[in-house]
Amino acid sequence: MLQSKSDSTTTSNHHSSVMFSESIEGLNIRSDGIYVDATFGRGGHTKGILDCLGEFGRVIAFDQDIDAVNYAKSNFNDSRLILLHANFSKLVDELDSLNLTGEIDGVLMDLGISSPQLDNADRGFSFNSDGPLDMRMNQTQGLTAAEWLKQTSVSEIADALYLYGEEKRSRIIAATIKKYQQNKNINSTTELANLIATVVRPGKNKHPATRSFQAIRIVINDELKQLTSALEQSINILAPKGRLCVISFHSIEDRIVKQFIRKHSRPKETPRGLPVISQGRDECLLNDLGKLKPTKNEIEINRRSRSAILRLAEKC
Repeated sequence: MLQSKSDSTTTSNHHSSVMFSESIEGLNIRSDGIYVDATFGRGGHTKGILDCLGEFGRVIAFDQDIDAVNYAKSNFNDSRLILLHANFSKLVDELDSLNLTGEIDGVLMDLGISSPQLDNADRGFSFNSDGPLDMRMNQTQGLTAAEWLKQTSVSEIADALYLYGEEKRSRIIAATIKKYQQNKNINSTTELANLIATVVRPGKNKHPATRSFQAIRIVINDELKQLTSALEQSINILAPKGRLCVISFHSIEDRIVKQFIRKHSRPKETPRGLPVISQGRDECLLNDLGKLKPTKNEIEINRRSRSAILRLAEKC
């Protein structure tokens, strides 16, 4: 799970886009192209794309977080930008309404949580400061983390912590949570973090609750299902030679992206130049352009980038 560099309880709008140069270069931007920033955040990548576009280029930016949308309305005044308050699992629906399906020259997905989201204690993403146990990306709908923990069984909580947080002590944590709830509901971030810390030892530079918070956030926002859907839809919205750039921050997400690209990519050739016989693989829809990791310099400057992986693909 991403950690904020700041322990401040105040809300900050500063956010450094991870692997910024690599992702902008990976899009192979044309001045008159149409690009999708599927995770606007605070608009770092969107601004980078706009800076590369000419008068007739466009960016369609998605974000399900109303705070991000309001920030964009206040800080971006560019006729080339279309901003949508929507989750990226709605790519096809939204682009169909704009008559742009199959016309997109590049899609960028940054799967990390933005610093403003982490720094705002009221959002409930971080255990570094006390706040309501919310964790919803879109605060206009769905269960909060506190509500989910209250109504979910011990086995379901344990399974979620293990599958989405790779937490080895998931069953002990789940049992501890349900036992605590016999007398009191868990309503704050520090209350949950401190409870987990009673049964999990801290790791090297890692809080005992890190994996559990990651897992609960993924469940609350149905992140993996939405990511899988958005990836599949990206093929339909991309024009031929259009680029897909995805930045992930933990192994579960990266595995989904890697398997998606591999599933739809051209079979590799043998040393003699003969194609490998496909073993149930779909007809080539993507060319796998490989992956990149942040430079040592970026990791030193921005600790959030240390686990990032950028994967690139191009539509056939």
